[in-house]
Amino acid sequence: MKLNFKLLIAFLFCFQIGLTQENQDAAILKILLSKFYQNEKVIVKNRLQFLSFYCNKAPNNEETFEVINKNELLKKNSAEIKKQVNNKLEENWSAEMNSIFNNQNQYLKSKVNNCLSLEEFHTVSKRFNDNNQRLMIVSKPIYFAQKYCIVKVAFYRNIEHNSGSYFLLENSKGIWTIKETLNEWAT
Repeated sequence: MKLNFKLLIAFLFCFQIGLTQENQDAAILKILLSKFYQNEKVIVKNRLQFLSFYCNKAPNNEETFEVINKNELLKKNSAEIKKQVNNKLEENWSAEMNSIFNNQNQYLKSKVNNCLSLEEFHTVSKRFNDNNQRLMIVSKPIYFAQKYCIVKVAFYRNIEHNSGSYFLLENSKGIWTIKETLNEWAT
């Protein structure tokens, strides 16, 4: 009986951690979508969407190590951050998108519309033959020191002029805010 109770407690603890992580990811995603879709127009019938959202969470890679080396806070927490770098990640943003847009944030939803795969983005771009479309790609957030997070946001275009950066976010009293932009780049 005691073993079953301990297993139940362990399961509930792990389940709670999983839900907390998903809720945190949704909060981070909402901040980023709000920031980058702020100036986008609401999607209506036959209106071309210039900014699309990539469905999958981009895996973190060795570029994260470069970002760590350029920031003192990240250097102090490098071991914790490096453990979370996983370049074989296969997750998508669907649960977080549902959490953000389920009965709330409808104005933002009218701008974001549906997420796209890379193939779908290429199809849409070719159909409209327009080179001003961008695909917003967001990496899996990396949490550290109990109140910080870094996440990479990149913008892909069919032609050159890609860009991106890392964002350092801080959680203060349950609210995530962008504290700093790191490692900005553009081609």
